[in-house]
Amino acid sequence: MALGDLMASRFSQSSASLSNHLDEFSSREDGDAAGHRTDSEAAAGAAGGATTSMAYLPQTVVLCDFRHEGFEDCVPSGPSESGLVSKWRPKDRMKTGCVALVLCLNISVDPPDVIKISPCARMECWIDPFSMAPPKALETIGKALHAQYERWQPRARYKLQLDPTVEEVKKLCTTCRKYARSERVLFHYNGHGVPRPTPNGEIWVFNKSYTQYIPLPIVDLDSWLKTPSIYVFDCSAAGMIVSAFIEHQDWNSSGASASSKDCILLAACEAHETLPQSAEFPADVFTSCLTTPIKMALRWFCSRSLLRDSLDHSLIDQIPGRQNDRKTLLGELNWIFTAVTDTIAWNVLPHDLFQRLFRQDLLVASLFRNFLLAERIMRAANCSPISYPLLPSTHQHHMWDSWDMAAEICLSKLPQLIANPNSEFQPSPFFTEQLTAFEVWLDHGSEHKKPPEQLPIVLQVLLSQSHRFRALVLLGRFLDMGPWAVDLALSVGIFPYVLKLLQTTAMELRQILVFIWTKILALDKSCQVDLVKDGGHVYFIKFLNSKDAFPEQRAMAAFVLAVIVDGHRRGQEACMHVNLIHICLEHLQPASPHDTQTEPLLLQWLCLCLGKLWEDFPEAQIVGLRADAPATIRPLLSEPQPEVRSAAVFALGTLLDVGSVSYRDGHGGDEDCDDDEKIKAELNIVKNLLQVVGDGSPLVRAEVAVALARFAFGHNKHLKSIAAEYWKPQSNYLLGSFPSLANINSPGSGYANPSQYAGSALSCHIGPVLRVGSDSTSAARDGRICTSSPLASTGIMHGSPLSDDSSQHSDSGIVIKENSSNGVISYPRSRPLDNAMYSQIILAMSTMAKDPSPRIASLGRRTLSIIGIEQVVTRQARFSGGGIHQGNCSASTASPNLAGLARSSSWFDMNAGHLPMTFRTPPVSPPRNNYLTGLRRVCSLEFRPHQLNSPDTGLADPLLGSDGSSGSSERSLLPQSTIYNWSCGHFSRPLLTASDDNEEIMARREERERIALDRIAKCQHSSVSKLNNQIASWDTKFEMGTKATLLLPFYPIVVAADENERIRVWNYEEATPLNSFDNHDLSDRGISKLCLVNELDDSLLLVASSDGNVRVWKDYTVKGKQKLVTAFSSVQGHKAGVRSMNAVVDWQQQSGYLYASGEASPIMLWDLDKEQLVSSIPSSSDFSISSLSASQVHGGQFAAGFLDGSIRIFDIRTPEMLVCTARPHTQRVEKVVGLGFQPGLDPAKIVSASQAGDIQFLDIRNQTQAYLTIDAHRGSLTALAVHRHAPVVASGSAKQIVKVFSLEGEQLSIIRYYPTFMAQRIGSVNCLTFHPYRVLLAAGAADACISIYADDSYQAR
Repeated sequence: MALGDLMASRFSQSSASLSNHLDEFSSREDGDAAGHRTDSEAAAGAAGGATTSMAYLPQTVVLCDFRHEGFEDCVPSGPSESGLVSKWRPKDRMKTGCVALVLCLNISVDPPDVIKISPCARMECWIDPFSMAPPKALETIGKALHAQYERWQPRARYKLQLDPTVEEVKKLCTTCRKYARSERVLFHYNGHGVPRPTPNGEIWVFNKSYTQYIPLPIVDLDSWLKTPSIYVFDCSAAGMIVSAFIEHQDWNSSGASASSKDCILLAACEAHETLPQSAEFPADVFTSCLTTPIKMALRWFCSRSLLRDSLDHSLIDQIPGRQNDRKTLLGELNWIFTAVTDTIAWNVLPHDLFQRLFRQDLLVASLFRNFLLAERIMRAANCSPISYPLLPSTHQHHMWDSWDMAAEICLSKLPQLIANPNSEFQPSPFFTEQLTAFEVWLDHGSEHKKPPEQLPIVLQVLLSQSHRFRALVLLGRFLDMGPWAVDLALSVGIFPYVLKLLQTTAMELRQILVFIWTKILALDKSCQVDLVKDGGHVYFIKFLNSKDAFPEQRAMAAFVLAVIVDGHRRGQEACMHVNLIHICLEHLQPASPHDTQTEPLLLQWLCLCLGKLWEDFPEAQIVGLRADAPATIRPLLSEPQPEVRSAAVFALGTLLDVGSVSYRDGHGGDEDCDDDEKIKAELNIVKNLLQVVGDGSPLVRAEVAVALARFAFGHNKHLKSIAAEYWKPQSNYLLGSFPSLANINSPGSGYANPSQYAGSALSCHIGPVLRVGSDSTSAARDGRICTSSPLASTGIMHGSPLSDDSSQHSDSGIVIKENSSNGVISYPRSRPLDNAMYSQIILAMSTMAKDPSPRIASLGRRTLSIIGIEQVVTRQARFSGGGIHQGNCSASTASPNLAGLARSSSWFDMNAGHLPMTFRTPPVSPPRNNYLTGLRRVCSLEFRPHQLNSPDTGLADPLLGSDGSSGSSERSLLPQSTIYNWSCGHFSRPLLTASDDNEEIMARREERERIALDRIAKCQHSSVSKLNNQIASWDTKFEMGTKATLLLPFYPIVVAADENERIRVWNYEEATPLNSFDNHDLSDRGISKLCLVNELDDSLLLVASSDGNVRVWKDYTVKGKQKLVTAFSSVQGHKAGVRSMNAVVDWQQQSGYLYASGEASPIMLWDLDKEQLVSSIPSSSDFSISSLSASQVHGGQFAAGFLDGSIRIFDIRTPEMLVCTARPHTQRVEKVVGLGFQPGLDPAKIVSASQAGDIQFLDIRNQTQAYLTIDAHRGSLTALAVHRHAPVVASGSAKQIVKVFSLEGEQLSIIRYYPTFMAQRIGSVNCLTFHPYRVLLAAGAADACISIYADDSYQAR
């Protein structure tokens, strides 16, 4: 099946079955979601459970996509620019510019050390020297050698010396080097007419009168030819020269230059060997192999094959065709020979040697391919050609068999072809067979097996149109196996071929070429340069714009374009000029309003491509704003896939100009208008981003934080002044927030004591007071911002600040005078600024700084530090006074006796309650006893350059500078977006094959479903008699008592948490602790609930804090290995200033919904698959919700109990959501402590328990009253648990009693906590939990002890 079809079929299936999931082609970790459904239902049917029982086994699986793998610790790298991957690039291409041919034949005079046999090898360059007069023969042979070399390197300059003297050789060498400059020189020496070389490494030439042989040391030759050079020595005992040369190299290698010498030697035989004299070979067999390999190979093969009797040797010289035309016999043979020798070399040689010899210089590559043939042929004549650098032996490589077969097929056709020149050419089956071999490897190979040896052949096949499509498809399949495969293919040399193919217009190649380029760029970003240089980007833009391609494939084209423009100005310009911005925006808009939305992967990459295109490229930003890009991208902020949302945030964030100096300080009048437009546009963009500050996915919020940081950087001065306004002390006098903003240029002036603020000390600081948080130069250049800043307008213009201290009052008068005479205030223009909007932005930033995800919180703190607000994280137990803590003021540079300062605007209180924040303001009020922790004065960064990274800044990250004018050094401190690099990872993973581990996941799931169904059946039919068999008791050592517990369904494990959000995991059968960790390290503590997510698969632990923050952990049962999967605030944004401390949360696996509600807030409905707030349901009551319970059988149904004792049942599948309201607790109206749906499939029966001590059983079809009431505990009921499947409920009281009842109201057992032997009273029962599939009850009490109870029939697994 061709890859095109394979891709097509994968795409169509995947988009159908997984349309709502991001990672389309099967890279979803848990396999096909749709597959899950059918298989597990079938399995359940087979298990013999009634069909209804499937309702008990939810099929949704959430939070296990690729984005949940280590979000917190990932700083993913995108396509690499260097390192491992660029090794494949040939270091620097070289060419051989000059060839020196030296022939010492001295025809008709044999040298003294040669004894010839008869008949003897005579041919030199396929010419018989004795067939003509010696001088003529010498000249003819010289010309023939020249012609043979020219076939391999037509553009070089050739110089010939026939029977030369030492002087002539010297002149030849120096001329060649002069001409070649830094290119390579080839020196070919034929010494068949002179004695063999000497052991000292001298070759022989002649004297002028040809009466003597004169030695020529190789060292001299080397000094004349210099480097880079390649020598070919065709003479007996040629190995002598190589040994002498290596010795010479080693001798010199103590000098630095020698190591860099680029010299290559090819010699015909070893030092002790003589050239073959057999008449079946030419005399220059080595030269013939190197320069006429096909002729040599066929003659040699012919003499050894069965064809030797039937085939006339002379026919070999008549093979029709041209060497470079692959559609002729000669051309095809040459092509096959190249493929075979290349393949042998690639498989045998070390990687870097292969690159140097076979990919760097065309002539060297040809000579070495042919050298492999020489080794094969000459070894048959007991002669071993050698080279420097030394090659491993290749003459017995099995690929030679393929060559022999191809040669045989060719030779057998030869007689007919010569007899009938017009007959049709039949191509050899060689390439088809090799592609089949490659395909077989693809079916069975992997990274850990030997790489496919046919890879170089696949490369050769790309040259042929007939095989090209199949070769590309197979290559695509290979590249899909992983980055290692891409690296292998690049090192074979595929790059120039696929680059060239972008110039073809063949429609059938488009998809596969886009796929191959996707794989290459996912590994190595540096190819962007080559693509832009060759105009390759146009190919991908056309493909992106084609309506007939699959959306997933167009997403790949968008990815390729994103890499092309990533940080590459040339690429950005090229793509902008061919209108890429408009094309992307057009595809982001659905064709018609009710149109179904496009493939999420395509939306994601269109956004990322746009973001990268205009990132730090003002011209493109302007084009984007003119095309109203924000309006097009805004709807994507509510897409169901977090990846699409975060890509959209990225695209909007990069539209914000971080502010180059030239843009911020407009030099001309018209630029000012542009500036106003631009500021309006940027505020508009940020307004859109504010709607996703509370998104459920950390991926999205991280991008929002980065975008806000960019905005803060560009609008630094203005945000600083607004922030300063907020943090003024109550008395609202000016200097409370000014001295820190004043730019005091002496680095040492961190105010050490309050007295410095008094009267006279002030005047020296008054001048710069108005330059709010910027450095003096930029303030002087651009005074307008200061003029319209709220400080300037409200603090000074509108009445003098109030103060009791008249001297300070008069001083603040001076401030006005000083500054108005400064000429700053008289500036005529002011900017359109939306202060309320800026305040909202600062509020959003501070929300981010308190994010439950540590990574986002640190991004948020960095953003705040840009506008001069610093947060100090303090770990303390929550103190009753809200945000006020007692303890030391953690002032860093101010002396510890300075008081903290609080401004009582509601905004400040709201933040102070959670994480104390400080504007960098010197405290001025007199010392008090308790302070707002962490509110501390930190001198603004301008006066502490030396402290930038000091540990006491309260921030791990270096703080950012305060104004945008100092350029790149501060720009580099801006937090970096990660969504692009993270998204690139998708294309590095296999896209065409499903992952292998799906089967075992499915098998484990089926096994668990079987166990679950089995146990559910037992629960439903069990007659629970007593439940007072205590099978385990665990002292958790919690100081605050156990607050929440959870029993895992398939392991004997209990998870517990205390009020301080310490989580401990314990195996109750082996009584061993497994893990213990803190849910977070913020100062606000309080646990609300523990839930299990994906209990039938790899379960995750959902921990809900009482402030509404939800964190989900994986690997929580392994010591120290727990990882935060996701974290978000589930009840944020209902009432400004009210921080919920009593949030209630419940999780429903059936629907994948999390229900949450805080004080007086509506019920928030979160879809954890989309990680998105789906709706907020009004609770239709003035009272807060005290208890929340989701049905574990009917997705979408849940019940809420209120502080006034009423309960309401909701069903989100109905239009009005609220199903009914009931008030079952009538005797004493107290809050509902717990409620739950009764076991079984009946959606209408509820159990509710009130703090007053009564448990009511209701049937909501009869709303008037409860059908059963149990007075369980008098006035002190603290906990209720309803079993999911067994007919039991349990309640606990503050009086240390747990009671278990049947659904008929019969008390089954009572468990009393007795005083311990230390005679301490044990605290009240805090939490009760049943095991989901067994009759087991876990009870946690205020004394930190957890007990687990079973009935008498319990046996351990």
